[in-house]
Amino acid sequence: MGRPIIGIIGNSYLLNDQYAMHAGGTMNSQAIAEVADCLPLLVPSCPTLVSVAELMEACDGFLLTGGRPNVHPEEYGEVETPAHGDFDRARDAIALELTRACIAAGQPVFGICRGFQEVNVAMGGTLYPEIRDLPGRMNHRMPPDGTLEEKFELRHDVTFTEGGVFHGVMGAQTVRTNTLHGQGIKDAGPRVVVDGWAEDGTPEAIYIDGAAGFTLAVQWHPEYDAANDPVSRPLFEAFGNAARDWAAGKRPQTMARAV
Repeated sequence: MGRPIIGIIGNSYLLNDQYAMHAGGTMNSQAIAEVADCLPLLVPSCPTLVSVAELMEACDGFLLTGGRPNVHPEEYGEVETPAHGDFDRARDAIALELTRACIAAGQPVFGICRGFQEVNVAMGGTLYPEIRDLPGRMNHRMPPDGTLEEKFELRHDVTFTEGGVFHGVMGAQTVRTNTLHGQGIKDAGPRVVVDGWAEDGTPEAIYIDGAAGFTLAVQWHPEYDAANDPVSRPLFEAFGNAARDWAAGKRPQTMARAV
């Protein structure tokens, strides 16, 4: 049997402001191939090209990547404002339905940054359009200048629930992470368990209560230097193990068993 196939949910872009394309960061594929030990497969996130049923049949798990476009506020019952930024409605149409379907089936799904927010919205949660505008919150956005290493520098601690799911995966209750996001969780969905927080109280790690499979999501970007980072590696290793179990026909019964 070959490596499990992980569908990497890509974003829509315009190359040179005129050539439409679907794309995903190379570091996402590297983390899936080199750390999770799975086969990365970039998904063109458009409901006129692919269906959720087809994707779930073709793949053993899904990586919901980060991306500049935000989930449209209509998806969580709010009105669009300039603060909500750019959107990718085609990705919304695929990713939100796919997330709900994977959670219902127990098929592994791992959310990163925008993907973290998609998991919350898919399960009935809401988002703040701009975390840094909230009283007492730090600026979680990517530094506008500097090298790639400086942009992905570890900038704050994340503390997990003692004895919780993330504590178990990490083997530590507090870890140091990067931060490159503008939006964040406002209200967690009814089954969304916030299991880790930044120093300013911003939710940073979630899973789905009662899910029959791997449903971890993080607000930071663990795909950066995943092979060497002691925080990133266990997340992708756990995701890869869950995908291998799925590919082998094993079906976990609860989130605790899924990791």
